[in-house]
Amino acid sequence: MKVQTTRPFDHDYERLSEQAKRRVDKQLHLLLSNPGHPSLRLKRMQGTEDVWEVRVTGGYRLTLQIVGDTFLLRRVGGHDVLREP
Repeated sequence: MKVQTTRPFDHDYERLSEQAKRRVDKQLHLLLSNPGHPSLRLKRMQGTEDVWEVRVTGGYRLTLQIVGDTFLLRRVGGHDVLREP
């Protein structure tokens, strides 16, 4: 699988603390090597058919879509960020 980011994801990522960025990077590496790893808690977002959620920390998530062989990263941050379009 490959990873591609969206502008909203890039914007969200830039606003994160360095510690949060390291955690996101770690979870992305894990996602690429083992998408079924329990710490990711990869699951479909409620009310959607093609948007998935990955746990970054207790309060942070990243959302993605799976497009062919690519994880398309949509947003990253707290629950308030993920509610935005």
